[in-house]
Amino acid sequence: MAHDDDIALLRAADPVPRDDARFHDRALPAHAERQLNLLLADAPAARRRPVRQVRRLVWGIEMVSLAVAAALALVLAGSSTPAAAAPRPLVLRAGSTPQPLDRIAERAAAAAAAGGAPRLRQGTHVRTWSLAMASGPGASPPVTLPEERVTRWRADGSSTELVVATDPRHPGRPVIADGPDGPRTVADGKVLSDRSYPPSWGTAPPRSRPPHTPGALRAYLAELGHPGDRTPLTGTGELLDAVAMLQRHWTPGARESAALARILADADGLHPAGAVTDRLGRTGQAYVYETTGLRRMLILDPASGAVIGLEDMVTTSDRTYGLKAGDVLSYSAWLP
Repeated sequence: MAHDDDIALLRAADPVPRDDARFHDRALPAHAERQLNLLLADAPAARRRPVRQVRRLVWGIEMVSLAVAAALALVLAGSSTPAAAAPRPLVLRAGSTPQPLDRIAERAAAAAAAGGAPRLRQGTHVRTWSLAMASGPGASPPVTLPEERVTRWRADGSSTELVVATDPRHPGRPVIADGPDGPRTVADGKVLSDRSYPPSWGTAPPRSRPPHTPGALRAYLAELGHPGDRTPLTGTGELLDAVAMLQRHWTPGARESAALARILADADGLHPAGAVTDRLGRTGQAYVYETTGLRRMLILDPASGAVIGLEDMVTTSDRTYGLKAGDVLSYSAWLP
């Protein structure tokens, strides 16, 4: 009876009222998105609609305070203007000739066979732009949270992660110098976190070493997308999710990039779109995959086939979250 009484008291107190703006959904940070992707990977394919791809960028209640802290960290010193201007979608270069993925894959294979190319490295250096959203009456409009992140692993299995808020007054300028003495901030950045982690080992993706042949790498990506089983990826959307997850943990070498380019060349619905200049000023070839309400643009280095960027953009408006067609949901730019 005491248990029932406690429940009755909680119900009467209504600790989480549905009309309280503090408990509305918020957008995911990168680490929370990774965890949610792992959960969504187990959902039946019929339930993975584009709305899920949009709402996977939405936080739970426990992330609200973190969202507020991040937004405050992105306010320019001495100014009331948030340093979080939403990026515009990347624009294809006028008159550029789209290059078929088969050609990129062949070029990447030749570069890998020539030797002396980059080698696979555990850890990443990436710049991300993620749209933070809220829903409900009086909710703030979407705001973009730009970050730069360097993750490095040591031989003993320990790792470090440095996350810095980037300053859009200097677009494209890295705020982390990743040298032989480890990553350090150089300019325009506020440190959001600087952490060290104890040794950690694993025999399953993403901890295990990615293979460098197309067949084996495809199976590795499938296990990334469907943790705990060997279910094949069901479509190009899942493939792009798995590629992004791979790039969050590893910096592919020439052989891995060549294998990945071959896998992408065989994907359905990933169409060559032309040349683009990415948000770090690099030239890349864009490949577009569209589903209802969402356009995903993958950017490859035309010489090596390396994945250098991925942009998700909504193509239809969503009044619930204040989204307009053409808003960039997220963008990642990977550095070597």
